[in-house]
Amino acid sequence: MNLPSRPRQPSRAATAASNNTGPSLSAQLVAVARALQEVRQGQSARAVLGGVEPALRAGVQALLMDVLRVLGTAEAVRAELAPRKPASAVDALLCTSLALLLPEVPRYDAFTVVNQAVDAAKKRSATKSQSAFINGCLRSFLRERDDLLRAVAQEPVAQYNHPQWWLKRLQQDYPQDWQAIVAANNAQAPMALRVNLQRCSRADYLALLDEAGIEAVVGVGEAGLVLTRGVPVDQLPQFAQGWVSVQDSAAQMAAPLLLDGLQPHDGRALHVLDACAAPGGKTAHLLEAATAQRPIDMVALEIDAKRAERIGDTLARLSLQADVVVASGSEVASWLPAVQARHGVQQFDAILLDAPCSASGIVRRQPDVRWLRRATDIGQLAAIQRQLLEALWPLVVPGGRLLYCTCSVFHEEGEGQVTQFLGRHPDAQRLPAPGHLLPQLREAGHNSLGSLARDHDGFYYALLHKPLR
Repeated sequence: MNLPSRPRQPSRAATAASNNTGPSLSAQLVAVARALQEVRQGQSARAVLGGVEPALRAGVQALLMDVLRVLGTAEAVRAELAPRKPASAVDALLCTSLALLLPEVPRYDAFTVVNQAVDAAKKRSATKSQSAFINGCLRSFLRERDDLLRAVAQEPVAQYNHPQWWLKRLQQDYPQDWQAIVAANNAQAPMALRVNLQRCSRADYLALLDEAGIEAVVGVGEAGLVLTRGVPVDQLPQFAQGWVSVQDSAAQMAAPLLLDGLQPHDGRALHVLDACAAPGGKTAHLLEAATAQRPIDMVALEIDAKRAERIGDTLARLSLQADVVVASGSEVASWLPAVQARHGVQQFDAILLDAPCSASGIVRRQPDVRWLRRATDIGQLAAIQRQLLEALWPLVVPGGRLLYCTCSVFHEEGEGQVTQFLGRHPDAQRLPAPGHLLPQLREAGHNSLGSLARDHDGFYYALLHKPLR
């Protein structure tokens, strides 16, 4: 039997464990299984990981992302090994361990995973009495792996590691491309950067990366870069000084789409509203695009006060300023009068509406999303998007524009939403925009300029123009 081998370049967590220089794998497995339990209960992986002790967090995050990417297969195999589902804590540890034994996740050799999983079971009262059961299931998997994987291979959720309803929607929206979308979702996304052109040129920052031994290629637009291998942000030259930000290539298209060719008619600042602004990446990009000839007066709305704090942190690191307002974009009467008084403006030249959505385009970055969403969520989110569009469109000055975008690949949240909006609003005209961008899957081992530069998340863009009366 061919057991999973160690990767050529193991994770820092794996290296530390093998060298006894960091947390043991068993301690990490305990934390990953706890995290998986909480995700299954509806918590986001980001929120769960925030509660993991700092010494464990990096390793637990890496392993949890691996587990979530193959969770459908792991759960199907567990059902073959133990048709009667174990208690939640036991099932979470068993599925976690099975995931790490799958060929897609070769971080550790198989017998290390089994031994450490048994140790992990003994560390927690909720699993201690079932350590022999976990040991037996995992050893049965090693003996019967090929047969077990063949047995679940025809189950769509196990084969594609997405919920059945999600696969059905992709098949309806993209009958030719749905399998490529799923494959991209199951891959790890690259680390993309946006250079702050107010601080340095892209060429100069490439040189800084080269000096630091970090390989990168040119990405989208005038400021985009993509690293051939991700690094912690504190290793990026001048990151704390605001010279660069981490932002996916698809998201970097928003600011140029909204601003290109747009000039105030009376020499004043361009009045811009970012209607769903947290965590502030697109707000910052818009402000970085300001020039002496086209200054920008920015209002950033965010309904969640905690998330609004992140906008402030982002802008402070980049030495940028905006009027950050905690309010709902759809409840205009609650915030517009005060904003109008502060900025001396009745309407906005440009509005960015990065609307709440399913996040179905960024599953490769947030693999928990596919397991957290429900089929009924899409219609509910589409209703929120529709409310925001209706509330914000009257705030666009004649001659101005609104950029509607979502990090979703589902048509109901993208093209379907905008088509309906245009049918209701004869005063809205479409300008050129990409429409649905599908997540791109780079060929394994190819870090060339062309393949990396085209590697981006799934997104949707529609640019709506309000003609002069």
